[in-house]
Amino acid sequence: MSDNPGNARSARLRELIHRTDRVLTVLHPPTAAHARIMEQAGCEAGFVGTGGVVGAYTGLADVGALTMTECVQIAGWIAQSVSFPVMMDGDTGHGGIMAVRRMVRECIRAGIAGVRIDDQPVEGKRKTQSAGLEVVPLEQAIARYRAAVDMRNELDPDFVIMAQCYARDAANGGLEDCIERLKAYKEKAGVDWVQLESPHSVDEIRLARAAVSGPFSFMKGKLPRYLSLEEHLALGVNIAWYPGFTHHVTWAALWDFMQEFQARGIEAWEDFVASRRDRPYPVPEVGPEGEGLVKQRELEQRYFPREMLKKYS
Repeated sequence: MSDNPGNARSARLRELIHRTDRVLTVLHPPTAAHARIMEQAGCEAGFVGTGGVVGAYTGLADVGALTMTECVQIAGWIAQSVSFPVMMDGDTGHGGIMAVRRMVRECIRAGIAGVRIDDQPVEGKRKTQSAGLEVVPLEQAIARYRAAVDMRNELDPDFVIMAQCYARDAANGGLEDCIERLKAYKEKAGVDWVQLESPHSVDEIRLARAAVSGPFSFMKGKLPRYLSLEEHLALGVNIAWYPGFTHHVTWAALWDFMQEFQARGIEAWEDFVASRRDRPYPVPEVGPEGEGLVKQRELEQRYFPREMLKKYS
């Protein structure tokens, strides 16, 4: 095992996905600043989605236009800003088996705790719940996941590999194919965790859960609503996939404020300040444990002559 600082994070993620006494909730940290607030509020694990998070930085859609290095850069910034483990959306691996290996290697170097890899084709990759989805042949998908698992084993055996299966709604798939793939990704490719991208009913979740052992989760897919943590446990599912919640609440809050500000100017800000007077919220600056102002002053006192420190008088 390497001495990469990501090892502690990946070991923690591995522990969390195997926990059975309560549900692990996975959320999007939209930025490093948001991640710090989420950490103070008790967040246990984060997922940096290509569209939701990386696309928010770049302004690009989740249609295969975002690169591996962009995703690793942004996910790494967020992962290194907090102590809870952060996973990255690995899309299709951004290429063939050698590209998959490189992606896993770069994630581990960046302190990212795990990666989710899709079974869509590289050409034509699109976001979740899009029309026109396809999946690659099963053998090709297994090769993709095996490449990721082998690279993980070489560098950090705790690093988590998750396989996301799109076959349920794929033009060349279906429910039976989806369940077969979930089993194969776990048993033949050796991934740590499988996820059903688009369940159509709770009964389909039950079928998938019964078919695979170990960590398993599902997206909302075609369900009419998100299932509660209690409903997850009742289905034998110990991981809840709720990544987009954080985006919507921040978008809504910003929209509301901008409407007020455009209409009333500085009074909108003054009213906001007054409304929060008895409800303080954290300001996600770099703390004394990080490379921030406290560390800067400490180092200046160590390195600079007394004359240069008079600015603090």
